[in-house]
Amino acid sequence: MAKKKYSITTAGPRGNAFNIMGEVTRAMRNEGKTPEEIEAYTNEAMASDYSNLVYISKTKMNELNKE
Repeated sequence: MAKKKYSITTAGPRGNAFNIMGEVTRAMRNEGKTPEEIEAYTNEAMASDYSNLVYISKTKMNELNKE
């Protein structure tokens, strides 16, 4: 079975911070990540500004795509 490719959209209404975090946490749950791992992502993503959130989120999605 082909691996699902996860991605986020930063353009338009779907590019708001809450939507991006929702997409990442949903992908993490789909991949069987623990609540602690999801919380660690959320804390790191919210630690700074929007640019940081996008960077952390894209990095996490890339990691999920490689698993």
